[in-house]
Amino acid sequence: MHKRRDFLKRSALVTAGSLLAPQFLSAGKMLLGTNYQGKKLVVVQLGGGNDGLNTIVPFRNDIYYKLRPNLSIPASEVLPLNDELGLNPSLKALKKFYDNGELAVLNNVGYPNPDRSHFRSMDIWQSASDSDKYLKTGWLGRMLDATCPSDAGAYFGLEAGEQLSLAMKGERMKGMAVDDVNRLYQSTRDQFLVGASHAHEHHEHQVDYLYKTLQDVKSSAAYLKEKSGLYSSKIDYPKNPLAKELRGVAQLINAGAESKIYYTSISGFDTHARQKGKQGNLLKSVAESLDAFVTDLKVGGQFENSLVMVFSEFGRRVEENGSEGTDHGTANNVWLIGGKLKKAGVLNTAPDLVKLNNDDLIYTEDFRSVYATILNGWLATNSNDVLGGEFSNLGFV
Repeated sequence: MHKRRDFLKRSALVTAGSLLAPQFLSAGKMLLGTNYQGKKLVVVQLGGGNDGLNTIVPFRNDIYYKLRPNLSIPASEVLPLNDELGLNPSLKALKKFYDNGELAVLNNVGYPNPDRSHFRSMDIWQSASDSDKYLKTGWLGRMLDATCPSDAGAYFGLEAGEQLSLAMKGERMKGMAVDDVNRLYQSTRDQFLVGASHAHEHHEHQVDYLYKTLQDVKSSAAYLKEKSGLYSSKIDYPKNPLAKELRGVAQLINAGAESKIYYTSISGFDTHARQKGKQGNLLKSVAESLDAFVTDLKVGGQFENSLVMVFSEFGRRVEENGSEGTDHGTANNVWLIGGKLKKAGVLNTAPDLVKLNNDDLIYTEDFRSVYATILNGWLATNSNDVLGGEFSNLGFV
């Protein structure tokens, strides 16, 4: 008979220390036969507050060059998107998506009373709350709550990494954080845990919770292991952590995994000093990783079934600081990449560098309108139920 202490200790290694967020919980027995093959959403989070003005560059605006004498991107180096805006040259790999009608850029995205704290602003973006409200669930977790059957597996929402973001946590459904599918699978093969996961009755709530969680982890790991073995990418991805995450996502999407949401991230965009080279290298990594990812989806015939959303928790201030960097700002741009965009290109007006609020950009598009458009137009979900209010439809999907 397994001892309670041994079980708690060894199960913790699987559920927390080995690849899964401690908060992971599925509502019940895995449902592996729903065979969901609908549309997929892939989120790419640029952590740290990416400088949107040096990403989608207002290369005809004299104020931009006046306020950024050291940091501005020379007009001769910008990759023009229209008469006013162009891509940072480090995003060269994305230009063909724009030319093909597969990339949309939305400027001035933010929210009222913006918060310049990384943690608080990321919470606001992930929970889709007002800036003065604190929610314990995320917008994608609530979407899973609204659309998944009661016995659906946690793998319907997958996050690359070892911790589950607030965005992926709902009341009933929570996503699953996975760093390496094979390592997760091997962790669940531990003979002690295999035995413990089978039909133990226990009267202590916490121990019962762990038994159920362990069984769910075991089932999900087996499912993901099986799916990840069905497709082997032949695409040459760049060598960086985001590319590794996106390669794993492409492998599962192309293999026909039921997962609806995939969440990836790259950090390092908090560029208070010596920004130019640092941001350029990061943007190059993002663009080349997305290029390989989209190519992979096209080879697998899944690009038109997938939508990529790229965002950051805030932009940077309009004027450069004294350390050849930029400080925390407000509104930013959001990118959308997909093979079925209803609107592509630059979707709205360029940032207004004359009309500022305390020298910061003024948002014109609430970020929850982006979410509402995705929920209604892509994920076939009632956005009011998920966001707790009505937000405008931007019509890009």
